[in-house]
Amino acid sequence: MKKTLISLLVATLGMTAMAVNAAPSAAELDKLGKDLTPVGAEKAGNKDNSIPAWGGATDKPQGNWTWGQYRGDFSKHKNEKPLFVIDASNVDKYADKLSPGQIAMLKQMKGYQMAVYPSHRDCSYPDFVLANTKSGAAKSKIAADGWSLEDANLPGVPFPVPQAGIEVIWNYLMRYQGVGVEWQSARTTVSPRPGSTGAIAGRFEQSTFYPWGKKGTTTPSQVKGVQQGFFYGFKEPTALAGQNMIQTYFVNKDSETFGYFTGQRRVRRLPNYSYDTPIIGFENQFPNDSIQMLYGNPDRFNWKIVGKKEMFIQYNNFGVVKVDAPLQGTDKPFIDNDLRRYELHRVWVVEGTVKEGVRHSAAKKTFYFDEDSWLVVNSEDYDNQGKLWRHKEAGIYPAWEIGACSNTGTYAMYDFASGRYVTDSNVTGGGKDIRYFVEAEGNPRMKEDFYTAENLRAISDR
Repeated sequence: MKKTLISLLVATLGMTAMAVNAAPSAAELDKLGKDLTPVGAEKAGNKDNSIPAWGGATDKPQGNWTWGQYRGDFSKHKNEKPLFVIDASNVDKYADKLSPGQIAMLKQMKGYQMAVYPSHRDCSYPDFVLANTKSGAAKSKIAADGWSLEDANLPGVPFPVPQAGIEVIWNYLMRYQGVGVEWQSARTTVSPRPGSTGAIAGRFEQSTFYPWGKKGTTTPSQVKGVQQGFFYGFKEPTALAGQNMIQTYFVNKDSETFGYFTGQRRVRRLPNYSYDTPIIGFENQFPNDSIQMLYGNPDRFNWKIVGKKEMFIQYNNFGVVKVDAPLQGTDKPFIDNDLRRYELHRVWVVEGTVKEGVRHSAAKKTFYFDEDSWLVVNSEDYDNQGKLWRHKEAGIYPAWEIGACSNTGTYAMYDFASGRYVTDSNVTGGGKDIRYFVEAEGNPRMKEDFYTAENLRAISDR
């Protein structure tokens, strides 16, 4: 009998799900900065050097890049050519370096290709983030409920030597992206139903705020357990223009959501607007907890570390923030091949299964985390019959202004059941570059009091 990907990984690496509250040993933590990078990745490359040794610092722009200019024109890798291209004709040759979702895309989507480039390990974090990671590695804790983040030194990677799947999840949820990120003009698109031409292309402005993201050391309790503030405002279509929403997510309790609805001209609390509840305006194709690949409280799943895997993932992929590229998501069944650049990297594989007695439309989820940045690059949803349902994919690129890498550019979710796909954070087709903030810089959206129901009333049209 053929072994599954999961059984192969476990057999190869000898890794099993570990107790949530188990702590890494002093010997394991001592490897940080030695055999391991400061955030827990293997420093060494692989046997054939197709994955190089870790470079030691985040890539810097070549030349005088300023915000608003296309980032790809300033990358030191911009003139590289693909090593090879994977498509339906040779997918089986590379299957051991692909996820089930990637294989399904290559086999089912006519014309879909993955151009593979030389691999570069240019992702790290600023020194103060690395210092917090080191000082907090033995301190970070998951609470007795099995999912809450009880303590950590932030901004930093809470669990650089993870002992359980939930710890990897928090490494991503608490990823350093400065004090916040702003999308001044971006789109969410939903492809047409098969056989039709009725695509959706909503335009929005959006911001996220991380009160623990400022320089220094901050614990979750010092920011009252706030994981992030989130603002979303529709600009298009006309029927939804002016409709705004503010959310606050926490490390230890349910999120709070308030929406301003133009038809009613008032702010309403939305107590159930989380988890797999569909986002308003996108024909039930976009669940809340798929925002930025993985979003919101992770408490409805049991998370297990499956192991590590060498995998082709979108890396140094500036195509996800190429504003002058054609609008993606409206006229093809996938993102253009030339906007996706793949490299071979090692990823952590984490599987989530729905807890007994808890409801979620996806019975199982698998996530793939880049080992150098802890960013999610791929994921799959499975239905109640164990069938592959959705494939999700994001691209990593260096966000030079914060000295770290990001995956907040255009990402896509492919639904094999409906035959449709969603793009989000999509700046193609005339949007604006995504903006990162190391400090508040006088921006009111980089402050706690922006993310309140009272402020939502004040800033919304009446």
